[in-house]
Amino acid sequence: MAEHNILGKSGEEEAIRYLVAHGYAIRHQNWRRGHKEIDIVAEKDNELIIVEVKTRKNRLFAEPQDAVTPMKIRRTVSAADAYLRFFQVDLPVRFDIITVVGETGSFTIEHIEEAFYPPVW
Repeated sequence: MAEHNILGKSGEEEAIRYLVAHGYAIRHQNWRRGHKEIDIVAEKDNELIIVEVKTRKNRLFAEPQDAVTPMKIRRTVSAADAYLRFFQVDLPVRFDIITVVGETGSFTIEHIEEAFYPPVW
């Protein structure tokens, strides 16, 4: 597995530990349906939280959350819609971003709640 994939997987695992420690129930990790994918699906306070995780070694070139482009938002919202339909979920949905920066074992985590809203097409 490529080094960036290993770092990304470690970042997602760290994000899960963070969410669980903060009272979130994890429903799915890396949920896929066709070409649609969601990093983490969590639930807290009767709300479904779709989490996009961005892991980087450092912030030298850009903030990790800057990688969540309008196209990525559209794909994430589309995947969330597929998830809601597939599992027949009837809960309010929130879209968060968790940034994980550093090396395995010494990550810095930032949780951006309501990081974006579904675009109007």
